[in-house]
Amino acid sequence: MRHLLKPDDFTVQELNALFDLAADIEKNPEKYARVCEGKKLASCFYEPSTRTRLSTETAMLNLGGKTLGFSDADSSSAKKGESVADTIRVISCFADIAAIRHPKEGAAMVAALNSSIPVINCGDGGHQHPTQTLTDLMTIRSTLGRLSNFTVGLCGDLKFGRTVHSLINALARYEGINFVFISPPELQVPDYITDMLDDRNIRYDIYINMEDVIARLDILYMTRVQRERFFNEEEYIRLKDFYILDAEKMKKAKNNMYVLHPLPRVNEISVEVDKDPRAAYFRQVQYGVYVRMALIMTLLGVKAP
Repeated sequence: MRHLLKPDDFTVQELNALFDLAADIEKNPEKYARVCEGKKLASCFYEPSTRTRLSTETAMLNLGGKTLGFSDADSSSAKKGESVADTIRVISCFADIAAIRHPKEGAAMVAALNSSIPVINCGDGGHQHPTQTLTDLMTIRSTLGRLSNFTVGLCGDLKFGRTVHSLINALARYEGINFVFISPPELQVPDYITDMLDDRNIRYDIYINMEDVIARLDILYMTRVQRERFFNEEEYIRLKDFYILDAEKMKKAKNNMYVLHPLPRVNEISVEVDKDPRAAYFRQVQYGVYVRMALIMTLLGVKAP
């Protein structure tokens, strides 16, 4: 039995196989419409979510399976004080696979250690968000045509952004990746990330102004400043509009530079950018369904027809 708790739970070769499967699902969805018939996914979301929860549930439904679960902690026995360990033991009696999101770092690991079914980490605090990372990698591969030898700029909240941390760790395993970190000093990427890159002799640059570096980028990964990660409302208000990507800034970018965003967007990408063919963030959502379908099949040991 396998779990997905962090992106490097899968080797690069296994990820390539997963993306190949997701690409085949994209081309031939009808071929996979019944492969998980009789299987059930438990969706255990202790924290609000739109894309991740619905994408995961849609993935199982598209495979012919069924879903059950809860969409916030208040509608589960967590409100009565039940632990994650006990909840997953109960869920294991009902479902064949579980997807969990929790505001505390390490909650998915606790669930996996106490589960008798595969566990998918759908986000644990500011730590990891591996299914979003798989989605990001699939989107990059589909737009650029490769997962090596490119420059990626990560912009916005690099301190608390779990999607950023997961993506950096995942991309660090591929050849020729140059990282550019664009953030205000208060939201710079944590030291453990830069220490990891230093240890592997992977190049990275740090910028404050997006305009100074956008022309170099092959991928621009935008993030929102997350109100829920701040303890100080004044600090959040001061930083939330630090970066706004608009059509004028896009004029400085390469014609084949693609913009990704894990969503939800607040105002860090102007809606005028949505019409730009380089805006890939809504395509990114669709790729998320395909890659989660491939992941569910892989963790359940379901073979492609």
